Amino acid sequence: MFFTLSKLIWLVAVPSTFLTLLAAIGLVLWLRWPWLGAGLVTLGVVGLLLIGIGPFGRMLLIPLEARFPSYVEDGRKVDGIIVLGGTELARITAARGQPSFHESAERILAMGELARRYPQARVVFSGGGAELGPRPLDEADVVRLALPQIGLADDRVTFEPMARNTEENARLAKELIQPQPGETWLLVTSAFHMPRAVGCFRAAGFPVTAYPVDYRTSGKADYFEPFRSVANGLDFFDLAIHEWLGLSVYYLTGRIDSPLPAPLP
Repeated sequence: MFFTLSKLIWLVAVPSTFLTLLAAIGLVLWLRWPWLGAGLVTLGVVGLLLIGIGPFGRMLLIPLEARFPSYVEDGRKVDGIIVLGGTELARITAARGQPSFHESAERILAMGELARRYPQARVVFSGGGAELGPRPLDEADVVRLALPQIGLADDRVTFEPMARNTEENARLAKELIQPQPGETWLLVTSAFHMPRAVGCFRAAGFPVTAYPVDYRTSGKADYFEPFRSVANGLDFFDLAIHEWLGLSVYYLTGRIDSPLPAPLP
């Protein structure tokens, strides 16, 4: 129920979608209630321009990406590597017959690199799919097709193909792995997603070490660096709002125990 409800709400809560709908409703109302219609159109269009060319997306993403630093080897044995899904394009993969990924594909590249760096470590991929309707392939199926491209044998990776969101990633990965006290497990996901992901694994009783990838900012205060287009700026803002809302909802529903999880002392 939580998964379905969250997906349905987000369909209209995406900032760029919400503001576009607002402007469209304003156009419809303009003929009968000119002031109301004009106000909604103005609010929608100005809002789209502000978040599309303004610094707000980067301002919201930078603190998320900075929360967990890049991984630095400290001499500890790495017992396992967990890679979270979310970058796989299942429908395109099924249609084109080759694995397809979007801009978070660094997660999969990191899986290949870490599997070779730590040949004795277990490698687990967790991801089923975040779509509401039926899907031709699971995220795990797409990654399995890509294993030869990153130089891994099929039996090198254990797949958890059921998780639909971050909370399920943590819970189902723990059930599959059965981690033992004292083990070191690296968690690979996008840097902006790492606080929520680590929070979910902690709540599940599975301590992990963050291995953030897929950075979207330089980490500096480059708030006013121009976006390639208004659409690019909207994507940044939508992504940032999605993650901050996710953190808030997960905290309020008890799926994480801190509003913004941080590295342990």
